[in-house]
Amino acid sequence: MKKTPAIDADELALFRQEIAGARAFKQDKIHFSRPTKKNTISTQAKQIKLEQAEFFFSDQYEPNIDSKAVLSYVKEGHDSFLAKQLRRGDFPPELILDLHGLNKEDTKAELVALISACKKQHIHCACVMHGIGQQVLKNKVPHYLVQHPDVIAMHQAPLEWGGKSAVLILIDLHLPHDPKY
Repeated sequence: MKKTPAIDADELALFRQEIAGARAFKQDKIHFSRPTKKNTISTQAKQIKLEQAEFFFSDQYEPNIDSKAVLSYVKEGHDSFLAKQLRRGDFPPELILDLHGLNKEDTKAELVALISACKKQHIHCACVMHGIGQQVLKNKVPHYLVQHPDVIAMHQAPLEWGGKSAVLILIDLHLPHDPKY
């Protein structure tokens, strides 16, 4: 058995002097429970939800997109060559949105936040990673994006940006007061 050395009277006095005025902590009881699912919505998406989103995506809208073929879309009035440029990777995405683990409602909010961020930051091309999984978001994301007036083109992403589990989109950056608009 080890003996603990005795504390010198001077050291004890110095210790008491140092802790003078200290008080005991009040111990709060903390009950740990199972962790809840973290909210994965970005703060920007939350802000848009609170401000009544500037755009609403409909679940009932069914665009004329062949879900069995490679996803490709160009808004009417724009050059169809944009789809080929997206396919070839001529437009590298400057923003990437990962939707893995989100439900449809959170996905809608994130898409609005992404398009809004692209407009604010003057970003022309973005990548939306929807994953494959049960193919719910894989099928719904293009339907949502076609509805937005600022999305001028989209195409299945090249392999380096996600392949079948992602979509590249082009955003119309023209502002309403712009003479080219």
